[in-house]
Amino acid sequence: MKGIRGVFAATLILESIVVLLSLLVLSKFGEGATAGGLTAIVGLALAMIVASGLQRRSWGLALALALQVAMIACGLLVPVLGALGVVFGLVWIGLLLFRREVARRMERGELPSQQR
Repeated sequence: MKGIRGVFAATLILESIVVLLSLLVLSKFGEGATAGGLTAIVGLALAMIVASGLQRRSWGLALALALQVAMIACGLLVPVLGALGVVFGLVWIGLLLFRREVARRMERGELPSQQR
């Protein structure tokens, strides 16, 4: 499962980049670049970067999923973050389904690395 944790960490890094890029379009939506909006975007991006390094911990996945919920909730401050939260929420659902399938195949011994 180390490889899957690596995918989770990489997804968090890519997500933090996308969140920071939302600063470029912030002025075009809603109230524009408010102090609360800027704080939410930068804080969320930094939290995602930190969480990517914590994916090796047993609670790392729970932290990543909590950040997805926080991102959707930040949509109240910055509508762009809410939209991004929904999109990345779907990505995380796909990753969790992928993780479940790999675990099932490992259990049955069907992975290529388990074949002789």
